[in-house]
Amino acid sequence: MSFFNISNGHATTWKGFEKVLLRFFFIYFIIQVVPLDWKFYRHLFSINWLHPQFFDLFSLSRYAPQFFGLTGFANWGIAALIAITGALAWPFIQRKEPGYDTLHYWLRVVLRYRLAIGIIAYGLIKLFPLQMPYPSLSNLHTNYGDFHPWKIYFHTIGITQEYERFLGFIEILAGTLLFFRRTTTFGTAIILGLTGNVFAANLGYDAGEEVYSAYLVLIALFLFVYDVPRLYQLLIAEKYTIANKFEPVFATVNSKRARVGLRGIFVLAVVLLSFTTYANYTEAPYKYPRTPGLNNAFGFYNVKEFKLNGKTLPYSATDSNRWQNVIFEKWATISIKVAKPIRPDSSTGDGYHERDIDRNFESAGVAGRRYYAYNADTIRQTLNLQNKNKNYSGETYTLSYQRLNDSTIIVRGVNERKDSVYAELNRITAKHLLHVGRRKPLKL
Repeated sequence: MSFFNISNGHATTWKGFEKVLLRFFFIYFIIQVVPLDWKFYRHLFSINWLHPQFFDLFSLSRYAPQFFGLTGFANWGIAALIAITGALAWPFIQRKEPGYDTLHYWLRVVLRYRLAIGIIAYGLIKLFPLQMPYPSLSNLHTNYGDFHPWKIYFHTIGITQEYERFLGFIEILAGTLLFFRRTTTFGTAIILGLTGNVFAANLGYDAGEEVYSAYLVLIALFLFVYDVPRLYQLLIAEKYTIANKFEPVFATVNSKRARVGLRGIFVLAVVLLSFTTYANYTEAPYKYPRTPGLNNAFGFYNVKEFKLNGKTLPYSATDSNRWQNVIFEKWATISIKVAKPIRPDSSTGDGYHERDIDRNFESAGVAGRRYYAYNADTIRQTLNLQNKNKNYSGETYTLSYQRLNDSTIIVRGVNERKDSVYAELNRITAKHLLHVGRRKPLKL
């Protein structure tokens, strides 16, 4: 007895070229979406499922095969070559033709759930703004031209947190619609519009996620094309159109239980990912350091006086040694504005790192300021600074600090070259238009 039959009692007639195409797409997408890489399962079984971490689950949702260590669209080409070979060899390997309606149905089921998990995962890190967090104070005091294009795009979305949340809600809604066969067309239509725009933005802003966004768009497009003829007849030709009547009839009790069980696993995965994402957002957003900064030091500081090796350097916008201003973040990061050429960190700061020094989203894709992670000893009143940019990882400062009042900090010490430095920092309270908005009165 077959696993399921067609409820209306007859199968669709498939033309020869349609059979070849279906065989190709079946093999191609199975390679692309079903985890066949042993490293996926190594990661899966290395997770502490009693205390799962957000990024472990998020990484699983982004699975894509890699062949021979290749990256990017090259893996698509290899998958396509395997699919072409398999499609041509299929009739010789399986002499009896499969039920193509059955094959097509199961392929759509696999793609629906794979796309749902992928799009919901990204929706969650927008609903709880983790993907594009609000710009740091240092980023707000960085010249526009000192940002890489991708950082401008992330800040453009990140400064409008409610809009980012809305985008996340739409992605979650679209993914939820994919769990139901009757609403799949609506879900894929939303994804094509939204994720298609994300793909274009990734290309335009060089954000580095164009391959994965194209991957999601491709799956959505394959699912959506299924209903294009009916949509054309209904909306363009304005003709009477009958909805697709294909429905699986599961033949055994075990097959029905398996169907419910598999759907339950996917729902549980979404719930677990939702809770862990929210926990990461509320406890320690993964793109910014988790260690709190020096107490009551957050703010922008003008460098009123600066000495290098005992010599006072007057304020200068061109002196490569003279500090111009310093920013203490809410977390353990200090940024210093110096007129010294910087080779920016070319990464996007998108990975998960335990150590604060490796959480580089704030400093990635940015020139104009030098970013330092620091350890503070509040008893001895010392600060140990290390440059967060991998290109300057050997750049350090060992400083002592003294608070003269609530708005003045004196720092003195040495850098990695044993040059002595002294700086008087005066905090300036400034209002940012991004915080106030145009609907509120503002006095600068």
